[in-house]
Parts: sequence; structure tokens; C-alpha cells
Amino acid sequence: MAPRGDRRRERAHAARTGVRGRPARGGAVTSAALSGAGARSRAAGWRPPHHRRPLVLIHTAAGLTVAVALAATVRSGVLERPLALAFGVFVAVGELSRWSGAGVREAAPLGAAGALAFALLGENAGHPTQHGAAQVVAVVAGASLLGCVPHVARGRGPVLDHLARRVLTVAFAAVCFQPLHEGGVLERFGGPVYALLLLALLVLGVLCDVVLAAALAHARTGWPYGPLLRDELRAVPGIGSAVCATGAVIALAVAVVGLWALPPFSLPPLLTQLALRRYAAVRATSRQTIASLARATEIAGYTPPGHARRVAALGVAVGRDLGLSGPELTVLEYAALMHDIGQLSLVDPVPAGATAPLSAREQRRIALLGGAVVRQTGAGEQVAAVVERQADPCAEQPVAARIVRVVNAYDEKVHCAGPGGPLTALEELRLAAAGEYAPEVVEALARVLARASLTLPAGG
Repeated sequence: MAPRGDRRRERAHAARTGVRGRPARGGAVTSAALSGAGARSRAAGWRPPHHRRPLVLIHTAAGLTVAVALAATVRSGVLERPLALAFGVFVAVGELSRWSGAGVREAAPLGAAGALAFALLGENAGHPTQHGAAQVVAVVAGASLLGCVPHVARGRGPVLDHLARRVLTVAFAAVCFQPLHEGGVLERFGGPVYALLLLALLVLGVLCDVVLAAALAHARTGWPYGPLLRDELRAVPGIGSAVCATGAVIALAVAVVGLWALPPFSLPPLLTQLALRRYAAVRATSRQTIASLARATEIAGYTPPGHARRVAALGVAVGRDLGLSGPELTVLEYAALMHDIGQLSLVDPVPAGATAPLSAREQRRIALLGGAVVRQTGAGEQVAAVVERQADPCAEQPVAARIVRVVNAYDEKVHCAGPGGPLTALEELRLAAAGEYAPEVVEALARVLARASLTLPAGG
């Protein structure tokens, strides 16, 4: 049975963080535990209500849109079947080639470009089309679902989110364009004006997809919506512009030469996707290299095994809670992985690799040496600056350096906290937050730990 003092501390912690239970004895937060706890909570169906609501709304809206489109298409029949079949195959092939690599904003640029082109198609080889918005949505939904079957079988990514984004984005573009085309409004425009109108509608469609992607990511992860939206918008000039340009060119080319335009114009998005895969492979190799360098302090016995990985995993989670963008999170992760590299300059290792008890002068010397080493690795000037400034006074540090300092101290204190474990470590950080650690970072750390239920793992 827990002593009365421990129970009092548990109640105080529950009041602050909303997490109940007993603290682990000397347990450490690992990167596997960080993802594992979130996976367990997701598997159990747990979501904060305000996070789950956008997910349900978007999926419901997509399902209703498809149901209405199918009902309308069945009632009126499939018009211009060769056109529907050609674009259906085009979209399905694009979805089959979809890639779910890390950091990819549009995993199926070919399918996206083909779907948007079909939504904005007004003529086929000089003849006006009559397929309408409902048939566009029905064909794109069916083709996308067919193309996603292999990905579902292999367990690749959240397919429902991808399909919901595709359906709602295409429905938005089709509803904006097809009624104007059927009503003869677009006959007043021609040449460059018509092309500019298509581009404008494509841009609006991509922006609609951006909003949906950020909302779904917010619902899935609980991370702040603003930074997620900002990251999505930053990716638009890259892959988003390629999708817009390809969709506009396909729609204009089919209007002139017919369906023969589809095969040649499938090459640009496929080449774009190949380039993105190579870029992601280079980034993955770079991260593996940095992670290997970070293990040098562990192999040499200067830091406990897994310390750098734990600090990086927890630091990125705290950075997301504070609203850091994608590039800022990358810098933070690399700096957290290599934050102790300067300890290799020490003649005698610090006990348990804990730098927090050292003097400010010694911490500063280790940080400066670490920054010099990071510069030699080619990790980047920003990463080196964060490593160097992790020992600066709190008020003078950039946000990434504040996060590294707090999370590093937390992981060190967890190993030295004794029976109190993570709960005691967090309490010590709060007591020292006024001068040594940034209070907003400490509270963000508490929120992350509470959400993932990592401060109180099962145990006795």
C-alpha cells in the first residue's frame, strides 16, 4: 500500500495533469513508449472529444457526399461512359502508385491531378461534356477506393482519411465548375481567361485539401491546428503547384485533342513522385547518420543507453505541443539527438551522463564543444546553434534550446529520482522553472506526458 505522502502527491499531480495512478519506480520515457502509449490509447478508441469531432465530421461529410453522388448517378445513368472509364482508370492508377513516405503532403499526385482535371472538364475533343458534378464524385470515389485496395491489404496509412480528403476536394471543385459549365456561363470566356479560371479553381481545390489535411492531422494527433495548417500551406508551392499545373493542362488538353492527352500528361506527376521518394530517402539516410553519431556518447559510456533517443522523441512531442513547424521540429530533433556530443571532450565521464548538476561554466563548455562537433558533421548551422545555446540563460535561449534543456533535465532526473520516478522529476522541474527552465516548456512537457499517460505507467 502506498504511503500517505505518496498518495497526497498523486492527488496533487492528478489535479494538475488530469492523470491518475501510481508513479513508476525509476522508469524512463522511451521513444518506443512514447509512440506505444499513443497507439494503445488509439487502439482503445480514446480521443479527447474536441479532437475527435473533426474526424467524425469529415468522414461523415465524405460518406454523405458519395452516397448522394451515387444515388444521382444511378438515377440518371452513367453519361459519356468512355470519358468516365478513362478518367476512372487514370485515377485508379494514380492511387495504385500512391506512396505513404514520411513527410509527403500529397502521396498520389497523379490521382489528385486526374481527379481535379475530371472535375474541371468542360469539353472533350471540342464537344461539350454532360457528365456533371455527381458523376465526377461517383467516378473518383469508386476509382480511388479501387486503387486503395492493395494499400489497405498491406496496412499502409490511414486510407479513410485519404479517401475523405480526395472526395471532398473533388466535390468542391466539381460543384464550383460544373454548374457554371452546364449553365453556359463559361462560354463567355475563352483562351487565357478560361485557363486562368481553371487555375483559380484548382488553387481553391488544393486549399480545401490543405484545410482538410490539417484538420484530420489535428484530430488524429491532438497537435495544435495552427502549426499543422502552416506546414500544409508551406508544402503547397512544391507538390501542390505541380498538381494544379498538371490538372489544368490535362483539362485543357482533353478539351482539344480528347482522351489521347491522358497518357503523355501522366508522366510529370509520376516523375515528381519519384523525385519526392529520392528526397525522402536522402533525408532518412541523414537522420540515420545523425542518430548513429548520437550513439557515440552511449558507446563510450558517457550517457545512459537510449538517452538521446528519449530526449529526441519527447522533445519533438513537446515542440509540437508548443506549435513548432515542420522544419523547426527537424532542427529540434537533430539537436536533441546530438545534445550530449560535447561530453566526449571530458576526461572522466559525468556520473550517469547527467550534466544538470554541473556548474554553469562546465555546462557551457560542453555545449560549445558539442556545437563545434555538430558543425563538422554537416547537420546544419541551426542544429549547431541549438546545441551550443542549450546551456545559456533561459531568457536568452531560442525555443528549441529551451525544449532540449528541459527534456534533457527531465530524462536525467527520472533516472536519479528514486521511487518518485517521473512524477518527482516533473515536480523538480516545476520548482526550478522560475529561473533555470522555461515554465511554458515545463507545462508543455506535463501536457505531453499526461496525454500519453507516460508519467504513470502500470506497475507496483
